Amino acid sequence: MEQNKQSAPQNAASEAAVRRQKLADLKAAGHDPFTITKCKQDAFSADLKEEYKDLPAEEDTGRMVSLAGRMMSKRVMGKASFAHLRDAKGDIQIFVKRDLLGDEAYAAFKKMDVGDIIACTGEVFRTKMGELSVRVHELTLVSKSLLPLPEKFHGLTDREARYRQRYVDLIVNPEVKDTFVKRSQILKEIRAYLDEKGFLEVDTPILTPFEIGASARPFYTHHNTLDMDMVLRIETELYLKRLIVGGMDRVYEVGRIFRNEGMDPKHNPEFTTIELYQAFTDFHGMMDLVEELYKRLALKVCGSMEITYQGKQIDLGHWERLTMVEAVKKYSGVDFNDWKTDEDAITAAKEHHVELPEVPTKGAILAEFFDAFVEDKLIQPTFIYDYPVEISPLAKRKPDDPAFTERFEYFIDCTEYGNAFSELNDPIDQKARFERQVAERKAIEPNCKAQVDYDYVTALEYGLPPTGGLGFGVDRLVMLLTDSASIRDVLLFPTMKPVEQ
Repeated sequence: MEQNKQSAPQNAASEAAVRRQKLADLKAAGHDPFTITKCKQDAFSADLKEEYKDLPAEEDTGRMVSLAGRMMSKRVMGKASFAHLRDAKGDIQIFVKRDLLGDEAYAAFKKMDVGDIIACTGEVFRTKMGELSVRVHELTLVSKSLLPLPEKFHGLTDREARYRQRYVDLIVNPEVKDTFVKRSQILKEIRAYLDEKGFLEVDTPILTPFEIGASARPFYTHHNTLDMDMVLRIETELYLKRLIVGGMDRVYEVGRIFRNEGMDPKHNPEFTTIELYQAFTDFHGMMDLVEELYKRLALKVCGSMEITYQGKQIDLGHWERLTMVEAVKKYSGVDFNDWKTDEDAITAAKEHHVELPEVPTKGAILAEFFDAFVEDKLIQPTFIYDYPVEISPLAKRKPDDPAFTERFEYFIDCTEYGNAFSELNDPIDQKARFERQVAERKAIEPNCKAQVDYDYVTALEYGLPPTGGLGFGVDRLVMLLTDSASIRDVLLFPTMKPVEQ
């Protein structure tokens, strides 16, 4: 077994050497494929298969087409050969015959390798065995593959290699491409939905002047000309709400976000979110928007509101709505309303073996109870709303209960998918919450560089209308709608530790 493991790289190296020699021979003969700048392509595999799906065996179409793509297989049988060409839409068989192609061109074809990129022109027909094919009249090598394709590039043992070399993964595992086609479709549908609702797509800065007091940890960089440290954004929220102040009443951004934190199947240091803000509505308006959007996406992308995710049936056509207090009582039996003081909450946490937060207030402890008892029960789509003010620094307080905010998160398969508020628009309250948040961060981390965004407070002082805001992760949504287990499966180039060459 060990000998086989060692021989595979040796065989690959030997084959690579042979391919390089073939390239050298082509160049010496004046046939360097890398000097070719373009080739004709007027048809695609899937379109031809659909158009001629009813063509009987051994029938010609009389249609000449020009194809271009990668040769994925080759069977040489004397004076005639078969190969499979893979283009942007799939695979199609090509039939290469010496008498039709010519002696010199056929000899050149025989020296080509699986993985080479070729262009060919020929007639569409169906073989005796019933496979739609192209009978080649002209064939050109347009790019030489100097490395052999792996025979088996899938399975758990090769997962790391697949992520590191996504280009190879896409070549040999065509189903992987389907995930990213769906990702593009999902983004297109989200944009179409929001555009129809009157939202305007905008771009806000990725490089920001300082770290805000949020718990997420940022990446730092340095601007040489200004001679100042800058921060890669951890959210798009504060700039987007400045635009609401400025009179752009419905805005959204598809934004790349950067957080210098841990990595696991649901987290990558850089990821994509969509944040949107709508003036003159509240978080209930955002709930309705989420439910309508997810139903539309399920139908458009998956063809049904009932989908399968990692072996579980998820009904995106039905959404439950619970307050955090109701959810904790339902799943733990503990009633927040029985806690009169923070000490009561601390006692209850100890009795139920719930971890105490860094600042153990009633509201923060309620959130810990939610994490311990509720989140892993929320398999079907569920809105959890009315969050404690301690963990919601940007959400508006509930007028009838200022200990809570008009905020919700929604959960599917025990995972949080998005976060929404009735946005806090009181500049005095916002300033106090920012300052308290930064002070608490610095008490825990004395060397942290967090600052209050006083310019945002100034923006609020000009007047932010009542506003509903929503943010959700695109990558998790794509995972859900493509039945992908890891965020790395839906990122073309996930963050990886470099391998020494």
